[in-house]
Amino acid sequence: MRKLIACLSILAFVATGMVMYSCKKNASGRNTLSLVDDATVLSLSSQEYSKFMTSNPPVTGTPDAEKVKRVGGKLTAAVQTYLAGKGQADLIKDYNWEFNLVNNAEVNAWCLPGGKIVVYSGILPLTPSDTDLAVVMGHEIAHAILKHGNERMSQQLLVEFGGQALSVALSSKPAETQELFRNAYGISSNLGLLAYSRKQENEADESGLYIMATGSYNPNAAIGFWQRMLAQSSGSAVPVFLRTHPSEQQRIDNITGLIPKAMAYYKP
Repeated sequence: MRKLIACLSILAFVATGMVMYSCKKNASGRNTLSLVDDATVLSLSSQEYSKFMTSNPPVTGTPDAEKVKRVGGKLTAAVQTYLAGKGQADLIKDYNWEFNLVNNAEVNAWCLPGGKIVVYSGILPLTPSDTDLAVVMGHEIAHAILKHGNERMSQQLLVEFGGQALSVALSSKPAETQELFRNAYGISSNLGLLAYSRKQENEADESGLYIMATGSYNPNAAIGFWQRMLAQSSGSAVPVFLRTHPSEQQRIDNITGLIPKAMAYYKP
């Protein structure tokens, strides 16, 4: 028994040391677990995005499709300005931005590492204006630059593969690791599996407001959008966007409190 306890203590010590060694600060300054390297993540992102777009051809030549590209273009210019102002422009130096609308009734949107943004047609009734759509896209861009997907994937690598680095897990168990990626970044059918934490949501809400405001979109629109999302969630079917993005009245209150700070970035 003493030997078992000693072995468990050693394992716990090693695991704690590994986690501490693998912690990095994200764009908000919070320490996060990082077992994934950018090069492997970007490679996986490109592969999974290509697979998704092959199965889900983008909508083109419609007013809604043009709206997604128009808002995406303004927001990506805004995030460059926003990050440069914080001395963090290198975070997106390898991004090759793309914005696509897909015909899918789910209320959903996501942004992969590398800047691949997809908006589902099911969310458009909740985003009637460019500014409303900027709330959604700004929020998803914020998740990407804050590397929340990387953090979630690292947590799952620790749980499922004993803390193996992403490149190692991908080499030894490619199918399982690819599914882990799809879950972590919101493009899997099991979208509720790795829901964002409240801390991650708060960070994305805040940075998303600053990004949209830098792009000359009024951040006050975020309040109306989340109110519509809450009304939508009162039905029998919870929208995918809410299953992966937990929401309640407290979120709206938090956003309301952030509006004055976000308005400092807003220049109509």
